[in-house]
Amino acid sequence: MEEKMVKLLIAGEEKVYPKGISFLKIAEDYREEYPDDIVLVLYNNRLRELTKFAEQDGTVEFLTTACKTGKRAYRRSATLLMQKAVHNLWGADKITVRVKHSIGQGYYCELMKNGTEQSVITEEQIAALKQEMNRLVEADLPIEKRSMNTDDAIALFRELGMTDKEKLFRYRRSSRVNIYVLDHYKDYFYGFMVPSTGYLRCYDVTKYEDGFVLRFPDKNTRQVAEFAPSGKLFQTLKKSREWGKMLEIDTVGALNDAIAKGRTQELIMIQEALFEERIGQLAEAIVKSQGEKFIMIAGPSSSGKTTFSHRLSIQLSARGMKPHPIGLDNYYVNRNECPLDENGEPDLECLEALDVELFNHDMTELLAGKRVELPTFNFKTGRREYKDKFMQLGKEDVLVIEGIHGLNDKLSYSLPTDSKFKIYISALTQLNIDEHNCLPTTDGRLIRRIVRDARTRGTSAKETIAMWDSVRRGEEKYIFPFQEGADVMFNSALIYELAVLKMYAEPLLFDIDRECPEYMEAKRLLKFLDYFLPMPSDGIGQNSILREFIGGSCFNV
Repeated sequence: MEEKMVKLLIAGEEKVYPKGISFLKIAEDYREEYPDDIVLVLYNNRLRELTKFAEQDGTVEFLTTACKTGKRAYRRSATLLMQKAVHNLWGADKITVRVKHSIGQGYYCELMKNGTEQSVITEEQIAALKQEMNRLVEADLPIEKRSMNTDDAIALFRELGMTDKEKLFRYRRSSRVNIYVLDHYKDYFYGFMVPSTGYLRCYDVTKYEDGFVLRFPDKNTRQVAEFAPSGKLFQTLKKSREWGKMLEIDTVGALNDAIAKGRTQELIMIQEALFEERIGQLAEAIVKSQGEKFIMIAGPSSSGKTTFSHRLSIQLSARGMKPHPIGLDNYYVNRNECPLDENGEPDLECLEALDVELFNHDMTELLAGKRVELPTFNFKTGRREYKDKFMQLGKEDVLVIEGIHGLNDKLSYSLPTDSKFKIYISALTQLNIDEHNCLPTTDGRLIRRIVRDARTRGTSAKETIAMWDSVRRGEEKYIFPFQEGADVMFNSALIYELAVLKMYAEPLLFDIDRECPEYMEAKRLLKFLDYFLPMPSDGIGQNSILREFIGGSCFNV
């Protein structure tokens, strides 16, 4: 009997393979052509694991650890490897591991005794953990996917003591769920995995604070990225986790429980009270510091900088100060003078896109007590304009300056250090999906931006997703390197916000066509949002930072 064949278009060439061949076998023919490991495939524009099969004609595109989708698969697979090693070493003593949050190019994790009590890890345990992980990698054990009835999965995770997953699946609409098995160790992960532990040769484990950081490669996929501790960021994340615990909501399942029990208004009020208290404490610190005339605010895209600067200004006013908001965008150079990026487009995110000399001249004059006419940038004409906007600083006056380069001293090189109070703001979510799946902060900001840009700029979700990688590169270059230099870090995330944003974001994401390059990311975000029960926005106040994105703000945002 003649063997049935399939025609596959791979890298522009048509190849013929036996029907039902695994993508793992096909990838072997191309492994030498890629500098990075092939870990997933796009088969007829659908993401597939290498262990799946080619059953019909189509196109095949290999994804490696160098692309963000492949990088995610590598990281979650390495996390499963780490969990299995912890289980092998200390499972009999009821010690488990909890993945707390991402930090740098790694995940901060803590050991837990009996599921609740933290167990501080020692250097000896770190060495044992690395040794066991190395042993599992050398064994090249398969990572198997199994489909289960959702009710059976709930019972399984209850038996395994993974109560966060048990909670999460209670709200799952699908009747089936995929779990992964590594040498009899079972867990659920949000996304695809590599085929076996032999792929996971590049990682490290470093003791940090009371736990450890599971470290990964970054751009060089053959080398673990350097770990530069971010003390202020870590403490901000830790404090946010404590607020989540106080509310008894630290995972998506716990949030869904609160929504299902009708606690939404209580959540909103408590979160806003905490938010206002923190802004008030920050304003008090600024008043007490004295002499600081320039409040410099910076943070990545969709952090809520504009609403935050307004609310901070109100708190400063209530304490007898006279705050004046200034957007650094008004100091853009004229568009025809703007530097170009690698694609020949105006690079609006580089420092040279701002007239740094003019900014320093104006600020120095204001600091000297002189009267200065400030510019306004006309985004329609692409030029700076002057419209009789004069300012002179008195004793109680302060400038609240907001923009992506606010923390970079090259922007404000002429201003005395003691005249600046620097604030870094970002949306650092307090939630995790469950014990072992942390919720990416960047996903929360991307969903915020999709909703806001569709409402205020008429930008489709497809367009926002298409530009997001460029935005992220700008953040990594111009914002993140300066975050630890801030006097204060402020977390603008609200514990319930993704349940609210879900209702606005889903229709926009569903509008992206299957054939678009952005479809895969849209599908991933839709799957992500599917974990959340929807929450109405009715009770959210007009001054809430969330209103900057969903609309209805009392501020001009």
